[in-house]
Amino acid sequence: MNPKEILGLYENMLLSRRFEQRADELYKEGQVTGSLHLYIGEEAIGAVAMLMREEGDLFTSTHRGVGHTVLCGCDPNRIMAELFGKATGISGGKGGSMHMFDQAHGLLGTNGIVGGGTSLACGAGITLKLVNHTDHVVFCFLGEGASNEGVTHESMNLAAVWKLPVIFVIENNGYEVFTTAQESCSVEDIAVRASGYGIPGAVVDGNDVIKLEKAYQKAIDRARRGEGPSLIEAKTYRWSGHWPGDAYSYGGYRSKEEVDEWKARCPILRLGKLMLEKKYATQEELDAISLRVNQRVEESVAFAIASPEPDDAGLMQNLFA
Repeated sequence: MNPKEILGLYENMLLSRRFEQRADELYKEGQVTGSLHLYIGEEAIGAVAMLMREEGDLFTSTHRGVGHTVLCGCDPNRIMAELFGKATGISGGKGGSMHMFDQAHGLLGTNGIVGGGTSLACGAGITLKLVNHTDHVVFCFLGEGASNEGVTHESMNLAAVWKLPVIFVIENNGYEVFTTAQESCSVEDIAVRASGYGIPGAVVDGNDVIKLEKAYQKAIDRARRGEGPSLIEAKTYRWSGHWPGDAYSYGGYRSKEEVDEWKARCPILRLGKLMLEKKYATQEELDAISLRVNQRVEESVAFAIASPEPDDAGLMQNLFA
């Protein structure tokens, strides 16, 4: 990544952070409805992947997919409108945070089913490689909990057998709702399971953009050469509860000391510090980015509030039988 790309990466991560912080406030006010699972604290993982994609590359998301949707370049206005359930939303106000889709930006859907995106990623990989004969790749994001699902093992095995261009990215934030990864996973590093499929596996600091770039580049190059999938486990942490109503995530099932320690490892603060040290940006430039991001988020809120509710005529649109 060159300095210009890193500056853009910083702004994109900050946009995702501020967007979700505002959405969280609006959820608690009752304006954002349905489910909302925040990506705050994990932004580097998705942001670097989105930066490194080429046109034609695809990705599948998770229940914690609002961050992915912002980071991939989807219109924040339409994302916020979707969270409000408005007709101008990215899914027409019908799907909410866990059912957003935008093929123009490579998004094959956020997903409310744990591990649901793994088989979809394989389907996309089959199309890209065996049907369209391209060298495009598919990023498949999943959590550490989804790594224990049967469909995940089936998908990784199939991808390995058929050498599909899928990059499985486990966003290991340490907790499956209230359960620690140590209580549910048989291994400390989930990436070691890659050896069972005969594919490369790597563990990386999910809050370090430079280390993420290196891990992704190896996996992308391998996939584009037609050599098959890779598994990357990015160690990170979700700052908030599993959902906005989770009142036990700070001082309950997670100690205050643990949460505060991880917040000190904030990927955005770390990147900002790196940019200042390397003279990629000045503090004034970072302050200007912060102001611009705040304004963009408020624009999305105003757009969502002013947008119309879906009407009955749209009930049968985009349904398949």
